Amino acid sequence: MAMERDGLTDSAYSRCIIKSFKHDGSLHRVWMKNWEIPPGKLYPSVETEAAAVFLNDHTPIRESDGKEWTSRVPAVSFFIPGEWFNIVALLEEKGVRYYCNLASPYYRYGDVLTYIDYDLDVVLLPDGTVQELDRDEFAKHKLEYRYGDNVQAQVEEGLARLRSRIAARAFPFDDGMVKSYYEEWKRETTRKGVVE
Repeated sequence: MAMERDGLTDSAYSRCIIKSFKHDGSLHRVWMKNWEIPPGKLYPSVETEAAAVFLNDHTPIRESDGKEWTSRVPAVSFFIPGEWFNIVALLEEKGVRYYCNLASPYYRYGDVLTYIDYDLDVVLLPDGTVQELDRDEFAKHKLEYRYGDNVQAQVEEGLARLRSRIAARAFPFDDGMVKSYYEEWKRETTRKGVVE
């Protein structure tokens, strides 16, 4: 018999907290309510990558200074083992916007997932435009937090691999998959009467 957790069984979606830190170990941001997609509901491309995939909708977010706010749009987040980036697909009115964080490979313990945020971000807009953000912040924190040569190299290599995936529209840059994950999750949580 499966154990109940927050109204869902362990064979279904399980709840997880996502925490990002800075290089010096200080807390950056916490996404309080996320739901992991169980292996049986993952697309084959996701299973091949061994990715962890999470959904949230209007989740409470806590900043490092303790201030809290609520996300405005649904999101599907992808964490690929060993990669120096993670990808958040934001389901907005104009389409799916992919916000990609250059970050350390994730670490998971129990119902908490963590990673170190390395400032640089890449955004893929619904119209196909790609933007790199916060290069200046990366340069500043590289000195302030004393990023070593290895970390800097890993971030730049991660950026190159991320850009290759975007250019090829390789996993997980698939609007249909993202929408399908979200819609199935909403159907199941609505059916089971789970309140987010």
